Amino acid sequence: MSFLEIFEDAARGTVTFPVRVQPRASKDELAGVMDGALKVRLRAPALENRANEALVEFLSDLLKTPKSAVRIQSGERGRNKRIEIRGVTRQQVLGLLREEA
Repeated sequence: MSFLEIFEDAARGTVTFPVRVQPRASKDELAGVMDGALKVRLRAPALENRANEALVEFLSDLLKTPKSAVRIQSGERGRNKRIEIRGVTRQQVLGLLREEA
C-alpha cells in the first residue's frame, strides 16, 4: 500500500488530497490507497455529474461534515480528482483508512 498524500492548511482549516474514483462499482466503499490517492468505489455512473455528486455525499457522510464543506478542486471530468474538505483534520482523513482496513 502506498501513502496517501494529504495537505493540511491550518490557516484555512482545510485538507486537500487526491482521489481516484471507480464509478459503477457494486457498492460505495473506500478501497485503500493507489498511487498516492484515496481509491473510492461508487455505485453511481460517470454520467451527468452523478459520480461527482455521489463522491461528495459519500465523503461528507464518512467524515460527518456538511456536503457544502466538500469541494472537488480539479478533475471533475476524470477519475483522478483533487478534493478539498473544510473543517476536517489530516488525522480524521487518515482515520478513515484505519477504519476501512
